Amino acid sequence: MTQLLRSKKSASIFQILVEIAAGQPNIQQKDIAKKINVTPQAVSEYVKELIDRNMVISDRRSRYRITKEGVNWILESSRELQNYTHFVNKTITNISITPAIAATRLEKNQYAGLFMRDGLLHASANIETPARGNVVFSADEGEEVAISDIEGIIEMEIGTVTICKIPGIQYGGSRNVDLNKLQVALNEKELIGAIGIESMMALKRLNVHPSFAYGVKEAALEAARSGLSSLIVCSEESTSSLIDVLEKENISYELLDLKISP
Repeated sequence: MTQLLRSKKSASIFQILVEIAAGQPNIQQKDIAKKINVTPQAVSEYVKELIDRNMVISDRRSRYRITKEGVNWILESSRELQNYTHFVNKTITNISITPAIAATRLEKNQYAGLFMRDGLLHASANIETPARGNVVFSADEGEEVAISDIEGIIEMEIGTVTICKIPGIQYGGSRNVDLNKLQVALNEKELIGAIGIESMMALKRLNVHPSFAYGVKEAALEAARSGLSSLIVCSEESTSSLIDVLEKENISYELLDLKISP
């Protein structure tokens, strides 16, 4: 779950920074306090902390401006909120009955705990989880089971994407890939995608079959939203469009250049 939902302090700081950004430089602490429904004293303490953390600057005349550090913190927090909101809307909004995999034997009308594992929703007899629901019909371990009356929020971490950029065919293609670096990167990921013939041939040189070679961008996004991280081997020509998609959807990524240096 995003830090903003775990911490009242973080949520207040987020709101204060947004209000300063929207009203700078003439925003007053009393106006911020009224808008976010906290005391002026609380706003004053938070603003002092933000100034100390170099997220806000002041000219000492009740004129405040948000710094680059403050903007970056807002953007990062917003991405976390957006990703979490997407997950909540997808998994539990307006759901009366949802399928899950039984992690233990479950009996009809039993109260079950819900959690994510390997990108899939699981239910177990252990109810010490943030989300719970009622078992609609009995199921053995490993079978699908129907869950109704879900309460709480299913904890979810957003996956990341590792992009392995390789040369296009005009620059040698798979023949000019550092296969040792690629192998190390592959060892750390279970889901592997390939965009372009050069990428598929680079994987073939290591006797690796991609998990997906079509709809790779969409598959990587869906995996990340389900908490799974993936590695995508991608030619230089396709790297920019892949990064654009990931940034638009607020999915974190790492870019590795695997071209052999001359």
